Amino acid sequence: MTEEDFLATYDPRAFPPVAVTADVVALTIRDDALYLLLIRRAEPPYAGFWALPGGFARPDEDLATCARRELAEETGLGGERLRRVHLEQLASYSAPDRDPRMRVVSVAHLAFAPDLPDPAAGTDAEDAAWLPVADLPTRQLAFDHTRIVDDGLERARSKLEYTPLATRFLGSEFTIGELRAVYETVWGHALHAGNFHRKVLSVAGFVESTGATTEHGGARGGPRARLYRAGDARLLHPALLRPAQEETIR
Repeated sequence: MTEEDFLATYDPRAFPPVAVTADVVALTIRDDALYLLLIRRAEPPYAGFWALPGGFARPDEDLATCARRELAEETGLGGERLRRVHLEQLASYSAPDRDPRMRVVSVAHLAFAPDLPDPAAGTDAEDAAWLPVADLPTRQLAFDHTRIVDDGLERARSKLEYTPLATRFLGSEFTIGELRAVYETVWGHALHAGNFHRKVLSVAGFVESTGATTEHGGARGGPRARLYRAGDARLLHPALLRPAQEETIR
């Protein structure tokens, strides 16, 4: 039998139907705190519950495209701003009973960027909002989204140790103090300013000086801070290790 003959007689209905969705753990920093984008579902299942933005993949799109579309629909981001959002595949979630409607496999994605706008709820959502990660223990999320969020937070925290992705929470130019604030916010732990400054500058390619400084000095009239931009390093060597896990707050 040729492949053409096989495909002509192949019946996909011989197998139970399976749907595929893309869910997005979108993180940003606001008011010196880590925030997560959530939507309140307007329809069953889990009507009224908060959930990650996401949806079923369309026949003509891959999962990364689906994730970016869902993120754009909930945040209003588009064009170059959407392309600047860091997006990476997180993990797949395939428990047979994770969705009461049918067998649904979700491929979750992690996204983060600075200055993400206030969301606008889509047609299938009652509300959409950036919610502080610190408040998540008081909320019951739909489906298995609590597990997905926990995995996304751990991925973000660990990647800040060995990659320069902390710079993606910042604008094109930043101070070492602003970079330290990203680490403190995501890790949930205060860091020694001097030690952090020395560690960052000792990692080749992590940041590079712009040659410029801030317009004004610190709050106490100190000298103006030097401005840096992201370097070309893909991995940090040596890595910036997190403080002991037992000391880290969520």
